[in-house]
Amino acid sequence: MDERTRTADDEATPELRRTAPAKTPVKSQTRRAARATLGVLVLIGIALGVNQLARWTHTSQHTGGRVPQALAVGAATVGQGDIRVVVNALGTVTPLATVTVQTQISGQLMEVGFTEGQMVKKGDFLAQIDPRPYELLKAQFEGQLAHDQGLLAQAQVDLARYQKLMEQNSIARQQYEDQIYIVQQYQGTVKLDQAQIDQQALNIAYCRINSPVTGRVGLRLIDPGNYVQIANNSGIAVVTQLQPITVIFPIPEDDLPDIVPQLIAGTTLEVTAFDRANIRPLATGRVSALDNQVDTTTGTVKVRAQFDNTDNALFPNQFVNAQLLVKTLHNIVTVPTAAIQRGAPGTYVYVINADNTVSVRTISVGPTDGNMAAVNSGLSVGERVVVDGTDRLRDGAHVTVPSADGSAPPGPGTHNGTGKRRGRGGQ
Repeated sequence: MDERTRTADDEATPELRRTAPAKTPVKSQTRRAARATLGVLVLIGIALGVNQLARWTHTSQHTGGRVPQALAVGAATVGQGDIRVVVNALGTVTPLATVTVQTQISGQLMEVGFTEGQMVKKGDFLAQIDPRPYELLKAQFEGQLAHDQGLLAQAQVDLARYQKLMEQNSIARQQYEDQIYIVQQYQGTVKLDQAQIDQQALNIAYCRINSPVTGRVGLRLIDPGNYVQIANNSGIAVVTQLQPITVIFPIPEDDLPDIVPQLIAGTTLEVTAFDRANIRPLATGRVSALDNQVDTTTGTVKVRAQFDNTDNALFPNQFVNAQLLVKTLHNIVTVPTAAIQRGAPGTYVYVINADNTVSVRTISVGPTDGNMAAVNSGLSVGERVVVDGTDRLRDGAHVTVPSADGSAPPGPGTHNGTGKRRGRGGQ
């Protein structure tokens, strides 16, 4: 039985082995079909790429190799003009004189002769202190002076009499000499009385307070009826001189070699004061003084500029922007500051070529005056540079410059002269 079973199994096994490999041809055919499909897709992609490349090459041949769509940019023409070398600083309006009017005598304040904010001149009446106590003291010392002058006159008469008697040897010499000293004592007493009278006269003068300078009176610090004393530090009012007035501002010590020789030679250096926004000019003056040392903490030197201030545009303790004109560079190449770029090449501009392409040009920049800068090297007068739209450009990019009416130029290579500088500095 076992032999028959084994024989049956042996007979069935070859059949199984023969039927199993029958599935292998079906898988091979599927793989071949997938490979064929993939190959066809690759060929189609290559054909499309070659076709697109052929179209781009055909378009480039007709357009001269330039990018079909040009970038619209703003342009300006490099000009020639003057550039001012200016030192900018934040300054403070400082009066030449600020006086706190205080009493030099004690007494009751009887009258105030000014209104708050009034413009006064030197010597104008400001306040009156009660002078009667000092007038009485003056009268008392005048009486004492009269009394002592009488004693002096009597002593002088006695001295003359004693002198004659002394010449006749009628009195002792000691009596005559004592009378000489008595006369001198009375002379000293008379001088003391006169000094006391003058002191009270001065006190009476102090009772009337006049303006020490020409300027504007501030707010009243004390009212009439109050008793004022010499020790009162608040004062009666503050008078500030407004015309002329000065502005004090610091400048870097690196600018001293350009400024000091001009001040020594007597050259007038112009200073313009602008408002805090640095937009509106307030007044124009001149440098009047330079400090005698450099501030080691900031590396700056203080400069005082004086202004006539006839229109009272400058107010004491006001913050202003001071612009000190050091010198003016004449007939130099100028370019708008908007055209200047800074990056890996250094300081550069985009120059518009004759075929309306741009190229990167490195330049050396000098002083800046407003929206214009001096060019030491790298540009020539008449060249065009990009001032708007530089963030989208690259070397060799094609650009178009809209005309004044907003329309694009008729074709490549058309020269556009917009942006020519006029006025100061060639703008």
